[in-house]
Amino acid sequence: MRKGQIARKTKETDIAVEVAIDGSGRSAIATGIGFLDHMLDLLARHSRMDLTVKAKGDLHIDDHHTTEDVGIALGQAVKQALGDMKGITRYADVHLPMDETLTRVALDVSGRPFLVFKVTFGRDKIGTFDTELVNEWFQAFAMNAGITLHVETLYGSNDHHISESCFKGLARALRAALAIDPKAANEIPSTKGSLGN
Repeated sequence: MRKGQIARKTKETDIAVEVAIDGSGRSAIATGIGFLDHMLDLLARHSRMDLTVKAKGDLHIDDHHTTEDVGIALGQAVKQALGDMKGITRYADVHLPMDETLTRVALDVSGRPFLVFKVTFGRDKIGTFDTELVNEWFQAFAMNAGITLHVETLYGSNDHHISESCFKGLARALRAALAIDPKAANEIPSTKGSLGN
């Protein structure tokens, strides 16, 4: 199995992440932020990655540092688990409906991190969670996983559904892009002969 394990400790957060790409979608998530836990549970379930996240952060200030640092650590764990990326499908895209919302996610597991995030929320918060932190999490994840990631909500009105469609869309796109291509299982999918360099 392709596995990654990252421990990240700063003055603001203490995070441990384990990921198994070839899993069954099991998750054990405890960040102290209920909404983030929910989104990461969705990510694990729909990507079929097994995911463990344990985080303690300065939530007495706000959710920002914990949310961002979880994205950083998870991105690093996925990158670690992929190794030389031999055999991966590499590219994937999906349109993910969530009731009235439709989000498009396209990605390239290239080793060249970039994020385009065209998502608008109607409110500042979903419960107690700042909606601007959805973008922060995706930025941190994409930069540290080394993926080119485009996320665009085409339409939607319920902020919970919009966020959920982004995370589920990422999950389904990762599931396809990280799958081993049976026709090229021993090849690195690049004319350069390497990815991430």
